Amino acid sequence: MSQQTPVRDSDLLGDAHLATLEVPSSSLRTSTASTPVEPPLRGPFDSLVPAGTARSIVNWLSVVVSVYLLISAVGVIGAGFKVATGGHAETLFAFASNPIVALMVGVLATAATQSSSTTTSITVGLAAGGLPLEIAIPIIMGANIGTTLTNTLVSVGMIRNKDDFRRAFAAATVHDVFNLIAVAILLPLELATGFLERLSGSLSGALTGVGGVDTDSMDVVGAATAPLKELMGALTGSLPALWAGLLTIGVGVALILVSIAFVGKVLKVLMVGRAKQVLHAAIGRGPISGITSGAVVTAIVQSSSTATSLMIPLAGSGTFTLRQVYPFTLGANIGTTITALVAALGLSGMEATLGLQVALVHLLFNLTATLVIFGLPFLRLLPVRAAQWLADRSAEQKSFAALWVLGVFVAVPGLLILATSIF
Repeated sequence: MSQQTPVRDSDLLGDAHLATLEVPSSSLRTSTASTPVEPPLRGPFDSLVPAGTARSIVNWLSVVVSVYLLISAVGVIGAGFKVATGGHAETLFAFASNPIVALMVGVLATAATQSSSTTTSITVGLAAGGLPLEIAIPIIMGANIGTTLTNTLVSVGMIRNKDDFRRAFAAATVHDVFNLIAVAILLPLELATGFLERLSGSLSGALTGVGGVDTDSMDVVGAATAPLKELMGALTGSLPALWAGLLTIGVGVALILVSIAFVGKVLKVLMVGRAKQVLHAAIGRGPISGITSGAVVTAIVQSSSTATSLMIPLAGSGTFTLRQVYPFTLGANIGTTITALVAALGLSGMEATLGLQVALVHLLFNLTATLVIFGLPFLRLLPVRAAQWLADRSAEQKSFAALWVLGVFVAVPGLLILATSIF
């Protein structure tokens, strides 16, 4: 009877597997050494300015100038739309015959003027003239959506680099998606219960005339960017209004594309080490710090479009993740309501009461949306996932980004308003 040879583990695994387990240390060293090392990132001034403090100062100054141009470009686009429409954007409000169309009017009017404050001011005046609040409130909700167009335009400045554009577009559209979800939840609730109208009415009655602040004197950003708008007005003053407006819009878009592309390259070099740690400590530590930072920055610059647009190059360069930008965006939604609220507190009379109530509706809407969407675990990441999906599609197919912008901000609201005027 022959003796049975025991089966070894090596027989089951095979000699090839053993070969992979018994790699000499010298081979490991050779493999590691042969791994290509990525070259250090180069900034636009590396060949012009010697390394060290001087180059760092030049890089930071270029960021400041680029951000100034970016903010000015947003203002130039808004001014261009106003010139192109001949100041008749408020004629859109005549079509606000029901809450759904009123919502679309808010979206289109704000996208056209690039200013939710303008939409809010017109709405207050119309409410004082007899526009029902059940129509005025959806207009304010629509303004919340329309104002996010600026972010998306800014993200296009990074379209040449697929990865940068993917990150930037996701950071921009998370604002779109959040506000769309907020309207989808809260508009039906408002139509069914009128909770925003009732709560804002109670609060406005108690707060009217308690004392406010002249916010026009605090508009530092508006004052700083006015020279470029005035220059464009002087250069295009001899042209017909439509062509002057379109040319102004074109210059604004070009400035956005150039400034964002440039600042994105510089930030990749600067946002390392200590600089990145400081910025993360201020904004990226967690949801509460992100929301607070967004609200404070927006209240200071008096524009959610400006505040969130500043985050786009930081997201595109990889300094902040989408989940870090998301809370900042929610804070910007809240902060943008502070200016109108503070200004309305110092007014008196019937229009002042309505102005305060509209400002309170805007604040309560954004606070409620944040508490509901960000507060409920099953809804919290929905805007992030949707924005990431949109960004992935748009990075692979650039036309998808154009369809999103035209569909959300122009085609859908425009067609609904047109259908109302016809039927």
